[in-house]
Amino acid sequence: RPFGFPLADRGQVLRRRRRRGVREAKLPTRCDDHDHPMAGVAQPGDGAAGEDGLIVGMGVEEHDDRHRESLPRYGGATPSPAHRRPLVAVWLAACTLSACSATSASTGRTATPKAVTRTTATGGGGGGGGATSVAGGTGPTTTSGASATTTTATTAPAPASAAGALRGKTIVVDPGHNGGNGAHASAINKQVFVGNGYKACDTTGTQTNAGFTEAAYNFDVATRLVALLRGAGAAVVLTRPDNNGYGPCITERAALGNRAHADAAISIHADGGPAGGRGFHVIQPAPVAGYNTAIVAPSDRLALDVRRDYQATTGMPFATYTAAGGLETRSDLGGLNLSTIPKVFIETGNMRNATDAALLVSPDFRQKVAQALAQAFADFLAGR
Repeated sequence: RPFGFPLADRGQVLRRRRRRGVREAKLPTRCDDHDHPMAGVAQPGDGAAGEDGLIVGMGVEEHDDRHRESLPRYGGATPSPAHRRPLVAVWLAACTLSACSATSASTGRTATPKAVTRTTATGGGGGGGGATSVAGGTGPTTTSGASATTTTATTAPAPASAAGALRGKTIVVDPGHNGGNGAHASAINKQVFVGNGYKACDTTGTQTNAGFTEAAYNFDVATRLVALLRGAGAAVVLTRPDNNGYGPCITERAALGNRAHADAAISIHADGGPAGGRGFHVIQPAPVAGYNTAIVAPSDRLALDVRRDYQATTGMPFATYTAAGGLETRSDLGGLNLSTIPKVFIETGNMRNATDAALLVSPDFRQKVAQALAQAFADFLAGR
């Protein structure tokens, strides 16, 4: 009853208006989420859906052509767009006044206004747009959550430009090392084949002079990145579920992404360089015949995106002690040699440098690191 008339009196009112020569516009009988162009929830066939499920690319003029029969006729002809606009506006106002609660006779559905919500997962937990597969040192497992005592929960949304490119993609996030590696020397020192030679299964990583370990830092940044990626609709493979175990081996870290047929991967690290040197650098794969040659070119492009977005977001300079221009190509890293998906490593700063260390221990800075990496994945997948 969009005009507030009691049902018993409406016919009388309309007859009186007709006798006075007043034409009455027929309003649609439905005002549910599919027929209402401003309902805010995408339906099949309702145009492209934006990052929050909002309908985009469809204006009132396009929408009302689907409801010609619900609009008034003038002399037996469909009204022109100029006539339709005010009528659709009246219709929308009427829907708002009635709270869109009319029941559709054709479908039997009662429509209620739908609020659009934004869900952002924290850590590796449930909710959000994509599943998170995590693995420990003995092989991959799947879990609904991952926790770490060193991780600060974040509810920050993904970068605005990231959602479209990341939605439906699979990303591997590999936090380097593990908190328990030092207590399992025999396991992590085991030699594994990396495509062109043998290396230790894993290593302990470095730490700041104050004792903040690289393994803890890597996992903190990784879980922040997972939250942003999942908030943008990506599925995420996390190579370890916490910072309390050991491993997995570098060969298994590569295999996790390969088995998932992921779209891209990154291994997160912080360097233990000379105290007088600072800055970050990105490591890209050198070709290893029979293993990674197909992914060298796309990995180089991913490296450029990571370098650009990381510096722009964090303000961290290129490393002053290695990797001229913030890029380095290496053939001795099993995680790159054995990867069949585009992959890079990033040394996000030098833990042995006082200036860099002061940044790396800051939760705010670590959030910027995660945001930069999420944006880099979005740019890479969008082909920017």
